[in-house]
Amino acid sequence: MRFAVMTDVHGNAPALRAALREIDALAVAHIFCLGDMIGIGPDTNEVLELLFARSDVSMITGNHDESVLALIQGQEHPPSHAHVKAHHQWIAERLQPEFVPGLAALPRRIEQNMAGHAVLFTHYHIAPEKYNAPISADPFSPIAEPGLTQLQQLFHGCRQRLVCFGHHHPQHFFQGNGQTYLNPGSLGCHNKPAARYAIVEMTESGPTVDLREAIYDNTTFLASYETLEVPDREFILRIFHGGQM
Repeated sequence: MRFAVMTDVHGNAPALRAALREIDALAVAHIFCLGDMIGIGPDTNEVLELLFARSDVSMITGNHDESVLALIQGQEHPPSHAHVKAHHQWIAERLQPEFVPGLAALPRRIEQNMAGHAVLFTHYHIAPEKYNAPISADPFSPIAEPGLTQLQQLFHGCRQRLVCFGHHHPQHFFQGNGQTYLNPGSLGCHNKPAARYAIVEMTESGPTVDLREAIYDNTTFLASYETLEVPDREFILRIFHGGQM
């Protein structure tokens, strides 16, 4: 089976379109989108419209998605995200209501068997006892530095041949002891106009991973932070887009 993996679109519609154009030309069987579709970038509704309109996309939920939903649904916003609460409120106020049920119904993980191998798709590691905890309880584990040893420790107990995740924006691709750990890197947050994703070929011998970047024009997207007066825009552009202007 040949499939695409993307994660952390973060409200960047032109990056998503660029990646989807390339993926569609490759005739993959399915696309797995690993959470944080919204937040940080302002294109909330455009991104969700692109993803929910497709029948070949499976999505899971991330911490930004859940934090925005908490505000919309009158639930507690995670105290650990207090520094971005104003930004999440800005996103929540602009999220079209028709997307709320779909976002709320997304799972935190997908498990599949492909070519005889177990595969896990998740936004990030969650300890079993925290799997059903609300986002206000900070269920996602602390971020581990990229590296095989660190990921083996983080996902200790996971027996899947392939573990696909996001949350931490740099690329991760590590293999050892019969397991592969894959994070293609944030699609929507990068220090250059390149939308990152991965193509995976799963066969009886295991996964083959092709890390890719779709180049696109992000000029208008970056300018929209100022035009729309996105909260925390100076910080976001510096930290999540490498100071591009």
